[in-house]
Amino acid sequence: MNPAAVRLSLAVAAFTLLAGATACKQQTTAGAAPLPVHTATVQSIDVGNAAKYSANIVPYAQVTLSFQSGGYVDSIRQVKNPSGGMRNIDQGDYVQKGTVLATVRQQDYQDKVQQAKAQLDRSQAELQKAKLSFDRVSALYATQSATKPDYDSAQAQLASTTASVSGAQAQLSEANVALAYCQLLAPFSGWVVSRNIDLGTLVGPATNGFTLADTESVKAVFGVPDTSIRRVRLGQHLAITTDAFPQTFDGRVSAISPAADPKSRVFSVEVTIPNAHDRLKSGMIASLSLNGSQLKQSLLAIPLSAVIRDPSRANGFAVMIAEGGGDSPTARLRAVELGDIYGNMIAAKGGLNSGEAVVTTGVNLIKSGDKVRVIQ
Repeated sequence: MNPAAVRLSLAVAAFTLLAGATACKQQTTAGAAPLPVHTATVQSIDVGNAAKYSANIVPYAQVTLSFQSGGYVDSIRQVKNPSGGMRNIDQGDYVQKGTVLATVRQQDYQDKVQQAKAQLDRSQAELQKAKLSFDRVSALYATQSATKPDYDSAQAQLASTTASVSGAQAQLSEANVALAYCQLLAPFSGWVVSRNIDLGTLVGPATNGFTLADTESVKAVFGVPDTSIRRVRLGQHLAITTDAFPQTFDGRVSAISPAADPKSRVFSVEVTIPNAHDRLKSGMIASLSLNGSQLKQSLLAIPLSAVIRDPSRANGFAVMIAEGGGDSPTARLRAVELGDIYGNMIAAKGGLNSGEAVVTTGVNLIKSGDKVRVIQ
């Protein structure tokens, strides 16, 4: 191992020693709800001349759509049900930009629009009357048939009614905007990730209605240590591979974090990948190497964040395995033998099998035997 790799391995060992010491001190209360954690799958990577990085596929844009006008949900967009009939739009459905996803009951807002229109009509009538009065008093004042106080009074009345018309126009505009906000529109074409409302739900301003994701392009997000960040530049082409598809995807570096994460000490890098056919899905795991060269040797690897110090071995390391299916798997401490570091992954020489799930986030807060809840 070269000197740089030795220094990096020592840094990882120091980090995992601190993480392990912290993990040993954590105790969970009996009967407490399972702790939410993130996991990663033990995977096989090819290593050789280049460091290989593991990346998460995320949507190019994902937004939570909230209501601005409150009230009862009066309608939800209907789509064809594969089994026949119609159903409410839900997660997994694709919508075009501008689609009305849901509507709040509009009657109250329509009444306010009518009230504002009536007020505007009254104000305009009073303005017309004030104009005629001012014109008449002005003509009389010019021939000295009206006094200065009469002229000033007519002028003030004209200014007052003009202001009233402006205020009524503003109220009408505000009422029309509130009526328009009764409809929740899709700001871009994309996939419905979640729907949080049903017909008849009482919603208020800022109530979350839908989550929408744009996957016309996707981003592969990964972390790069400071020893390799100089090899990354904006616009750089990178070949992306996934376990789901045999072919590679071409992406370009679109964002580089200007500062390292204070916990993981790596720089976040985003690679934008065209995804017109929607093959790449949010949550997929991708792999890439910075110099794009083909790597030779295959071995098992896990993220660095999964490694902790083994409390039963003075110089050993371990991971927490999420065992069992269902919503609440059990965390089990597993001793591992580690190898070299490859990007943000580390080789697992022994103790793990391909496909097993290791805890990566929250590992310092649990102990062996605890129930956990895996979140995406």
